[in-house]
Amino acid sequence: MSNINLVTVDGPSGSGKGTVCHIIAARLKWNLLDSGALYRILAFAALQKKISLDDQKSLANLALNLNVSFQSNGVGVDTLLAGENVGDKLRTETVAQAASQIAALQLVRDALLTRQKAFYKEPGLIADGRDMGTVVFPDAPVKIFLDASAEQRASRRFNQLQCKGFDVSLAEILSEIKERDFRDRNRPVAPLKPAEDALVIDSTSLTVVQVVDQIFELMKLKLKLIVE
Repeated sequence: MSNINLVTVDGPSGSGKGTVCHIIAARLKWNLLDSGALYRILAFAALQKKISLDDQKSLANLALNLNVSFQSNGVGVDTLLAGENVGDKLRTETVAQAASQIAALQLVRDALLTRQKAFYKEPGLIADGRDMGTVVFPDAPVKIFLDASAEQRASRRFNQLQCKGFDVSLAEILSEIKERDFRDRNRPVAPLKPAEDALVIDSTSLTVVQVVDQIFELMKLKLKLIVE
């Protein structure tokens, strides 16, 4: 691995990875990889094209040919599929569940691996996902595993979706999160787990600022960064 700065942040859905990674990437002007978005985009496209979620070959072929890009909008990152901003459409529980299903398929993971690694370039990369520190970038010098209780994560997702105008049930979201956690943590391919050398942060009772501060402290120590 080159000397380009690299930080991986893994963890379950709703733990705050996306928010934290965006803040850090924006502050340092580093590249940002939202690997979960790639799986959600693929799931969204597969549902649109009515491709079976267990058809590995068709899904892998779709993954290799997706026209995907990420563009900063000043306050966040727009996710574009064939030029269309599909960010909000990717946040439904239907898409999240489908993404969790296809993420367990080896051919799909292989198809997306090269695309994920391509984000690793100057001046640095913040990689957000489920297996960034264990599979995609196992040699990363800074690895974080961000977790939170299922109840707290469900509450965050409920509030997030309500603010976007979705009619959702907190009980259903909690049930779906627990189901997804079980599938993600127990799948035979790249299960969700902390890397052996990762710093585990439980964000259940922490603010975003507190989590970011902890990560920056580790980055200063490991990467010898000077962060204002």
